[in-house]
Amino acid sequence: MLKLNQLSQQSRSKIKKGLLILPLVLIAIVVLSHNKDERKFVPLNIETSSAAVADDADAKVTHLVSVSVPTYSYTIKNGDSLSVIFSKLGISYKSLLSIMEEDLNHLSLDTLRPGNRLLFWINEQSGVLEKMQLKFNPADIVQYSRVEHGGYAFKDISIKGQWDTSALVGSVHGSFSKSAHKLGLSINEIRTITTLMKDKLNFTRDLRAGDKFSVVHKVQSVDGVETGSREIEAVKIFNRGRTISAFLHTDGQFYDENGESLQRAFMRYPEENHYVTSPFNPNRRHPVTGRLSPHNGTDFRAPVGTPVMATGDGKVIMIRNHPYAGKYVVLEHGSIYKTRYLHLSRILVKKGQQVKRGQRIALSGATGRITGPHLHYELLIRNRPVNPMTANIPMAESVPKNEMAKFATRRDNLIQMMKEEEVLLASQHHSQNNKPQESL
Repeated sequence: MLKLNQLSQQSRSKIKKGLLILPLVLIAIVVLSHNKDERKFVPLNIETSSAAVADDADAKVTHLVSVSVPTYSYTIKNGDSLSVIFSKLGISYKSLLSIMEEDLNHLSLDTLRPGNRLLFWINEQSGVLEKMQLKFNPADIVQYSRVEHGGYAFKDISIKGQWDTSALVGSVHGSFSKSAHKLGLSINEIRTITTLMKDKLNFTRDLRAGDKFSVVHKVQSVDGVETGSREIEAVKIFNRGRTISAFLHTDGQFYDENGESLQRAFMRYPEENHYVTSPFNPNRRHPVTGRLSPHNGTDFRAPVGTPVMATGDGKVIMIRNHPYAGKYVVLEHGSIYKTRYLHLSRILVKKGQQVKRGQRIALSGATGRITGPHLHYELLIRNRPVNPMTANIPMAESVPKNEMAKFATRRDNLIQMMKEEEVLLASQHHSQNNKPQESL
């Protein structure tokens, strides 16, 4: 009987211990499961129209089942880095390096800004990144798709969208910049106008309250949503009895009403020797994979330390040290043109600095992934690479005679648009001033 009681007590003791241990086991399972998810999922702000999503940026990410929609959609914020985003999503660093290697010919990753979106398609079985898209705005989108040998192929899947042209008429009250911004012009549009007319007008000293100005611009949209892309087409400023004007010609350059250039002409070459070692070739094939691997610039033979010159007046908008492109500089020349200078040994300018055509901006080098010292030079028109040796860039001081008739027709149409807007606003102002006042 004693043995039976002892056995019963031992059994009860074991049961109690088991009941105490069971919650600990369950907690351990939950923690391990949570940690497992932590390695794959990351607190991101999901934005998709095909599933319920979290609005809170700190909310747990939702893994989407459908293969037709991205696995993750993330909006870039200040301070973000691709390596951290890839790591938190459980995407291998090797995949990021492969994408960066493919991006060498485009450098789209370096143009990401807060507000841009990243879309990821991840294979559920292998966890491999199959596709990634960069959505700069509703119209401008590029894509990297996985191919054989684990590499990625670049594709520009941007759409044209709709461009609407309109005229705006305003007057100066306070500074020109504030007045133009109040009228609806963007910061870039205002910068374009002030840069164009800086030699004709001192915007701080010459303008007076009440001075009128008219602008024609075109705005891009997709499904009624503005993309942020805009272009100035014409400007007229009325100041102290004189009219200062600028008109965009089909060559991408601005001219005054008489067809005289408002911009200094470009130089064709960014260095003095002009010895091309590898030309622009958008259809170049990779010698190993056979895949399309375009060469979106022109390579010049340049020993380390060769002076590199700005090919046109502009502003330094980017300085980078890229693992494949090396040290490079990007200049912006108004709203139409950009130039890029890669594999530099030393950069002589700073971001935000204004530079002149022919100014020394860097020294050539052998940085990045290259076989030897050279200068890689790119010209972009509306963010699309073109052959800098043959492109129709501003080279003349005035509209060529054989294009003057076309320029005059376009100029007159733009002037008419501004006049019609001026008449409409004057009519509305007159109606408001003559509206009967209600008696008290």
